[in-house]
Amino acid sequence: MELRAEEITSVISKEIADFKDDLKMESVGTVLQIGDGVARIYGLEKCKSSELLEFENGVNGIALNLEEDSVGAVLLGDSTKVREGQTVKSTGQIISVPVGDAMLGRVVNALGEPIDGKGPISTDKMRPIEYNAPNVVGRQPVKEPLQTGIKAVDSMIPIGRGQRELIIGDRQTGKTAVCLDTIINQKEFYDAGEPVYCIYVAIGQKQSTVLRVMETLEKYDAMKYTIIVSASASDPAPMQYIAPFSGCAMGEEFRDSGRHALIIYDDLWKHAVAYRQVSLLLRRPPGREAFPGDVFNLHSRLLERAAKLNDELGAGSLTALPIVETQAGDFSAYIPTNVISITDGQIYLENDLFYAGVRPAINAGLSVSRVGGNAQTKAMKKVGGTLRLTLAQYRELEAFTKFGSELDKSTQAQLNRGERLVEILKQPQYSPASVDEQVMIIYAVGQGLIDDVPVDQMKKFEKDFIDYMKQNQPDLVAKLKSEKELTSDIAEGITAACDQFKKTFLA
Repeated sequence: MELRAEEITSVISKEIADFKDDLKMESVGTVLQIGDGVARIYGLEKCKSSELLEFENGVNGIALNLEEDSVGAVLLGDSTKVREGQTVKSTGQIISVPVGDAMLGRVVNALGEPIDGKGPISTDKMRPIEYNAPNVVGRQPVKEPLQTGIKAVDSMIPIGRGQRELIIGDRQTGKTAVCLDTIINQKEFYDAGEPVYCIYVAIGQKQSTVLRVMETLEKYDAMKYTIIVSASASDPAPMQYIAPFSGCAMGEEFRDSGRHALIIYDDLWKHAVAYRQVSLLLRRPPGREAFPGDVFNLHSRLLERAAKLNDELGAGSLTALPIVETQAGDFSAYIPTNVISITDGQIYLENDLFYAGVRPAINAGLSVSRVGGNAQTKAMKKVGGTLRLTLAQYRELEAFTKFGSELDKSTQAQLNRGERLVEILKQPQYSPASVDEQVMIIYAVGQGLIDDVPVDQMKKFEKDFIDYMKQNQPDLVAKLKSEKELTSDIAEGITAACDQFKKTFLA
C-alpha cells in the first residue's frame, strides 16, 4: 500500500520530533578539567546528585557537586583514560550494585564486581547504594539477641538484631578479631536453618589483610553465608567512599526479604579520610580537622539503615558493627565522637588490657550497650546481670591492694572471685562459645562454685567441665538450650554436676 506525500511528511516530522526528545532526554557534557580522580564537566543540565555518569573508554563516575556552570564528578575507574574535551553522558540512574543470594561466598569490589577469580556472578537484582532508612513506624524495638559467641560481649554488652554497636580501639587491639568471631559464630544458626547473612566491608585495608580474612572464614566454613566487599588501600578514594554504601545495599536485600543480616564496616575512620580526600578535591570547604561539614551526615545516613523491621514488613533485620580506629586511645577525636553519638553503644578495646594478656581486651567500664538485657535470653540475663558490677569492684580492689595493706576475709573472697572471672572471660580467637556453654560456666563462677580451683587451672577446668556436662548431663544441657531460662531445677543440676566434677578435677 502506497503512502501519500502528506502522510510521509507527517511520519518524518514525528520521527524528527521523537529524535529531538531523545536528544533532550540524554544529557551530554564535556570534560573541562581532569586531575586526581576528579573531573569538572560542562553541560549535563539534567544531571542529578549522586547520578552515575559514563565517560569515554568505559570509565564511570559519580556526580557529587552540582554547580551553576559545571558539574564536579569523581571517577570510579582508571582516571588516566579520561582526557579534557571528551564527551560525558548522564545515565539517569543513581549508582546501583548487584544484590541477592548469588553474592554469598564471593569477594567483590565497591561496584559489586567479583575480584576473587571465581567467574562472573549471575544475578539480575540491582539496588541503588543510597537508599532511605526505614522510618520510625516501619521499625520495632530491638529485642532478639545476635549471639557473638564472645563471653564478655554476650554477658555484659549484649547486641540485638537491628542494633548498631561500635567497636572502637587503637590499631592491633583485636577489633577485627571480635567481628570475625561473630561471623564464625553464625555458622551454628546457619546449620540450624536460621541464618544470619554476613557482609564484611574492608575500607582502605591492605589486600593481604582482606585475603587473610577470606582464608580464615573459609577455614571455619563461614564463607558460604558471607560477602566480602573490598575497597583496598590501592583503590581510588571514590571507591573507598562508596564501598560501605554498596555493602549496606547488599545487606538491605536480606533485611527487606524478611531475613537477618550483619554488616561490618572495617573501618569508618578510613572511610571518613577517603571522603575528606574526595571533598577537598571537589573544593568543598573544610571544617574541623579538614573534614567537610557533612561528614556526620555521611555516617548517620549509612548507619541509620540498620534496623529491625516490624512484622508487616517481614520482621527482617540488619545489624551494623562499625569499627573506628583511634589514635593513642583518643576516643574524644572528631570521627570517634561522631560515630559514638550515632550508634547504640560501643565496645571499647584497650591497649593495656591487650598487652596484659586479657583477650578480647574489652574495657567493661567504658563499654556499653544501650539495648541492654532486652537482647539477651532469660538465662544469660540472670547470670550476666551482676557481672559488670563484680568486675568493676574487682578492678577497684585490685588497685587498692597494690598499697600492700592487710585484707579482711570478705575482700580476699571478692578478689579471688574477680581473678577467676577475668580468667573465664578470656577467650582464644576463632573459638566462639554457644549460649548454653557460656551460661553454665558464668553461673559456676558467679555462684562461687569454683572459688577453690587454682587460677592457672581455670581454662582447663572450663573446657573439661563443658565436655563433662555434654557427656554426663546431655538432658540438662538440652533443656537449658531449648528453654533459654535458668530455672531452679536447671540451676540445681548445674551446681550438683559442678561439685561432682570438681572433686575428680581437683583430685
